[in-house]
Amino acid sequence: MRGSSLLAAIVAFMLGAGLVAQPGPDNARRATIAPGEECPPGMTEIRPQICQAPQLPPPSIVDYRPRSTLVVPEHPVPRAKFPAIDFHGHPGNMSNAGNVASVVAALDTLNVRMLIAADNLTGDRLTRSIETIRSSPQKDRLRVLAGIDFRDVGPGFGARAARELEAAVAAGAVGLGEIPKSLGLSVRKADGSRLHIDDPELDPIWDAAARLDIPVFIHTADPEQFFAPLDDHNERWLEQALFPERRYPQDRFPSFEELAAERDSLFRKHPETRFVMAHFGWHAANLARVARLLDELPNVYTEVGAVLYDFGRQPRAAHDFFVKYQDRILFGKDSFQPVEYPYYWRVFETSDEYFDYYRNYHAFWKLYGMGLPDAVLRKLYFANALKITPALPQAGWPQ
Repeated sequence: MRGSSLLAAIVAFMLGAGLVAQPGPDNARRATIAPGEECPPGMTEIRPQICQAPQLPPPSIVDYRPRSTLVVPEHPVPRAKFPAIDFHGHPGNMSNAGNVASVVAALDTLNVRMLIAADNLTGDRLTRSIETIRSSPQKDRLRVLAGIDFRDVGPGFGARAARELEAAVAAGAVGLGEIPKSLGLSVRKADGSRLHIDDPELDPIWDAAARLDIPVFIHTADPEQFFAPLDDHNERWLEQALFPERRYPQDRFPSFEELAAERDSLFRKHPETRFVMAHFGWHAANLARVARLLDELPNVYTEVGAVLYDFGRQPRAAHDFFVKYQDRILFGKDSFQPVEYPYYWRVFETSDEYFDYYRNYHAFWKLYGMGLPDAVLRKLYFANALKITPALPQAGWPQ
């Protein structure tokens, strides 16, 4: 009898709290689940193991834009605290003097002292860009990286490309890159096979970069979510729905891990060459992985372009990482959108809480400031780029 009374009391409590299905219209909108099980489609967990569907039609992932009621101090940062070098610039046509002038005018508002065009330029496009910059009033504000055309790689390709790189550096290129993500993903050799990132035929190029004392800026793969199934658990679902070409089905492309392994093999094969991983190697959500790579390979650096959303959602861990590896991280923005740079300054320089990211299809969460020390900001913004790129103007930077 005592056990029956206890059970009746528990049932009465659960009924009163709405934790079990009750007679009435709500019953059809509820379901129970086992521990660790997910709610059925269209329902969400309202109590442990109790799912319920909303009574109103839910908005789509595109239309749901809740307005935060959180009231906290805000410290927008329109200009970087120290003059910055954007190591990962895509500013448009640098052979057009008008575009050069407009880009530099925008950089002035942001305290970006120098932008490096990382467009994998070759041939006439490269030489025209260098000549236009050199003859402009803004000649001390822009520099250009040389590129490699990886089409039809076959015997002797690497040696020819190395000679072309030597000529490009003699003409004024300050580094090599951005080596495109198509290397490894989609580029085919002359025989039709996939060109691996660490293919031996390319070795003369990386050896030439070491000999010329220039950095190699390399973009490998894309966000790991682009290689994963496009289901309700994919963090980048909306982006891939907006831009289907950003998906890499495994029946048509190598896996993310296969590409990362080829990239790391390249780094190991050429310890005298300085490599800079664009986009944090797409590992910014796994800082421990980046730490292991940097610890193993002293010739490797990394860059923050287009992954601010991952630093901003783990500000304490990111702060500690940036402090520990302050000599190995470069600032870069990627897409040249001047209105977006201040988000980087705010994440790096302040301790603000819960503020918007600039593209909600990249990240639906909010950002938090990392509050980096001045000594780290100086290295991130300009000193590390100067250190690994001797051809950049070295004078006139803050001490």
